[in-house]
Amino acid sequence: MPEPHVEVQAGAVSPLTGFRTLLYKEVLRFWKVSFQTVMAPVLNAVLFLLIFSHVLDRHVTVYGEIGYTAFLVPGLVMMSLLQNAFANSSSSLIQSKITGNIIFVLLPPLSYREFYAAYVIAAVLRGLFVGTGVLLVSIPFVDLHVAHPLWVLAFALMGGAILGSLGVIAGIWAEKFDQLAAFQNFLIMPLTMLSGVFYSIHSLPPLWQDVSHVNPFFFMIDGFRYGFFGQSDVSPWLSFGVVGLCFVLLAALTLAMLARGYKLRG
Repeated sequence: MPEPHVEVQAGAVSPLTGFRTLLYKEVLRFWKVSFQTVMAPVLNAVLFLLIFSHVLDRHVTVYGEIGYTAFLVPGLVMMSLLQNAFANSSSSLIQSKITGNIIFVLLPPLSYREFYAAYVIAAVLRGLFVGTGVLLVSIPFVDLHVAHPLWVLAFALMGGAILGSLGVIAGIWAEKFDQLAAFQNFLIMPLTMLSGVFYSIHSLPPLWQDVSHVNPFFFMIDGFRYGFFGQSDVSPWLSFGVVGLCFVLLAALTLAMLARGYKLRG
């Protein structure tokens, strides 16, 4: 007697399941240790704020009418956002490569675009959490108003995406923590600190003003600061154009590296 034919239908799997799972994993990774990944950077920014506001607030005004503490806060917010967006994607990839569990990310049917998007979105989220934390703890120090909230949001998202992309590039390129630290200490940190976080570039000699205009981090911070005060060192549209171009170029480079499996597949 022939056996009855039983037809089993597997449940449909969403094409974005892999992307959502990787994104969840990356967000959970930093959120489970949020005291280290979110609270510690906020504390560092508060220390900057305490020291500089105490020393300089009574002696320095910017744009003729803005107190130094008010001027400093958006710069600290953006600096913290950028540095932590980079740290999130870069540290996650280098740890996965060194421990060998990167294979569990590469084996599933996950496209390189989904891979890129998950890491960058998680990096942006961590940056936003840290930046928001810095902004909230600065409230007792200064009465800050947001003149153009859409500009604030646009530069925050674009800046986080750029540094998240740079973090993916650094994490793919680096083979050990020393190389990643060199990338951060000799590229990310100088570009961030020399971008106008603590000063307006109009206070610099002409030569150094020209040098600042070559630094894409300057345009991220200057555009972000424009969202608060409605004043900036350069046009926000110019800043947004430069930042947008940087994002497109970095995203294309990162996607090309992922498509080739550069330093990820043997």
